[in-house]
Order: sequence, then structure tokens, then C-alpha cells
Amino acid sequence: MPQITIEYMIMIPMLILQIFLFPLTAGWIMNTWVDSRQTLALQETVSHLGSAVHQVYSALSHESISAGKVTNRLEIPPFIEGYVYNGSAAMRDAALNASKILDITLTFRGSQISSSTSVTLGQNASWNADSEFVSTSTHASLIAEKLQNGTILMYFEGVD
Repeated sequence: MPQITIEYMIMIPMLILQIFLFPLTAGWIMNTWVDSRQTLALQETVSHLGSAVHQVYSALSHESISAGKVTNRLEIPPFIEGYVYNGSAAMRDAALNASKILDITLTFRGSQISSSTSVTLGQNASWNADSEFVSTSTHASLIAEKLQNGTILMYFEGVD
């Protein structure tokens, strides 16, 4: 009889520990999975945005295109997983050659989740640093202006 009591004394705390440990572990795993899924969705969107920037730049950089303005309506979702997201971009010089690199970052509002991409552009590229992107804007667009001197100025438009 004393052996059964000792077994119960050992097993009862283990069972109580499992009652609390399993839900906590499952919650932690689900939160990690949700964050990974949201990051992946945001990465897909920022990649699409970077591709749009590169395509507009490539089209305007051809010498047969004269000065003018192009508006590219961005076909990206206004919400990802129920979150509104903001975008910003900054241009830097490439270390090895005369090209420039545009770093685009999207960040969920109310969350620490963000994702970035880099787009390599030519030396005649320029970015308006004051431009910001809001996903719920009804006029979310990428504007590119080719100036008379051949510089291509790009920025986001439609911040509501």
C-alpha cells in the first residue's frame, strides 16, 4: 500500500504541471506560427512593391522616353491579416558601382512585424524621402517623373 501512495505523490504534481504546460506551449507555438505567416505575407507584398518600382524605373530609363510623369496604381491588398501597414523607402549609394539602391520597408501598424526589400536602380534615380505609403489609401500609387536632365524622381502618393 505505501508504494501506491508514493506513486500518486509523484504522478499528481506531474499531471498538474501538464495541465498548465500544454496550453502554454500550444499558445506559444501558435503565436510563433501566426507571426511567421504574417511576416511571409508582408514579405510577398514588399517584394511586389519592389518589383513595381524596378519596372517603372526600367521603363522610364530608356533613352527613347522623354521627360514626363507616370502614375502606377499599386495593386496590393489594403489589409494583411486584418492589419493596416505603412511603407517607407530610403535611397543609398551602392558601394561598388555608380548605381543606387532603394530600400523599401513595410511595417504593420500596432505590431513589431516588418519586412524589407532592396531594389537596385541606376545612377539617375532619385527618391523623395518625405514620401510615405499607407495601405488603406484609396489613391495608393507610385509616381515616377523623368526630368529634362534624365533624372527619374520617384515617390509614393495617396497617403490618407
